[in-house]
Amino acid sequence: MRIVVTGGGGFIGRNLRVRLSEAGFDGVTSIDRGNTTQELTDAVAASDFIFHLAGVNRPEHPTEFDIGNRELTASICNALRQAGKPTPIVFTSSTQASLDNLYGQSKRAAELELERYAEETGARVDTVRLTNVFGKWSRPNYNSVVATFCYNLARGLPITIADPTRPLRLVYIDDVVETLIRAVTEPGAHGGDLEVGPVYETTVGLIAETLRSFASSRVTGMVPPAGQGLARALFGTYASFIDPTDFGYALTRHADSRGVFAEMIKTQSNGQVSFFSAHPGVTRGGHYHHTKTEKFLVVAGRARFGFRQILTGETREMVVSAEESRVVETVPGWAHDITNVGDDELIVVLWANELFDPLQPDTVPAPVVA
Repeated sequence: MRIVVTGGGGFIGRNLRVRLSEAGFDGVTSIDRGNTTQELTDAVAASDFIFHLAGVNRPEHPTEFDIGNRELTASICNALRQAGKPTPIVFTSSTQASLDNLYGQSKRAAELELERYAEETGARVDTVRLTNVFGKWSRPNYNSVVATFCYNLARGLPITIADPTRPLRLVYIDDVVETLIRAVTEPGAHGGDLEVGPVYETTVGLIAETLRSFASSRVTGMVPPAGQGLARALFGTYASFIDPTDFGYALTRHADSRGVFAEMIKTQSNGQVSFFSAHPGVTRGGHYHHTKTEKFLVVAGRARFGFRQILTGETREMVVSAEESRVVETVPGWAHDITNVGDDELIVVLWANELFDPLQPDTVPAPVVA
């Protein structure tokens, strides 16, 4: 299938072209402002499917709205008429097409051009009216306030908020692209109108607060919820703006004669992840917890885990090496320690179900072997 993507070098276009390639569509032609009118005409005439993403939303002169939206769309329709091909088209319009402003009027005019083309040729035309789209590869100070905030915060620059209570409706780029892809893989399933969802209803202030928490997590280790819904999409967007020179960052290491300890990730509701090392023959631990539980994973070396039930005196022992990928769990009321019984450095990753609170550490010194 020969697919043409107008505006293929833009924010949505780049994401769409990558996903089309992943889906096995190899014959994709990208058309941008750098192409000539003839190149556009030739590509459109030879196409089997068109994603019409190109348009103008921030022109230097108001007349460019009509040129970049209605006239460009009309020229595509005319090229298809002349080629005698009822080629399907997916058009990314805007929710502003229902508003009385120059941009909205030009987008609505483009929609009307496509509606006439569909009526005259019988071609399928799907229109999707998009609100604020955000995600990776968006442009700061252009595509959305999310892109601007992410760019600045990832570089330690200030962000400006005139009204933190201003409502904001957002759609995520992956959801947009998924909808567009279905227009090819499930033709005719949408009846001429595509809807992208979910639409996230939020405010500028809440977006800024969330993104600030992502930026500060590299310093504090405190990672806010980032695995579902809007938070997941925002976290991925923020991360995409991190400069390659900043992909890595250092943890605070606590070193002593036994080895090294460092906290990697801390959360308010799901505990924290840390790691420690121990030199050969060194024992760490020697305490019990009333409530706290931990999961240990040996990632290098060989360790002996010792346990003692503090009331009955019952003991248990377990030797684990890195090759086993075996998780060892501590249990409240059981004293425990870990000894490096190998010849090399022992490195252990651990998860605790709660944050360490120095005022209430829930850690009582107690030897495993009296």
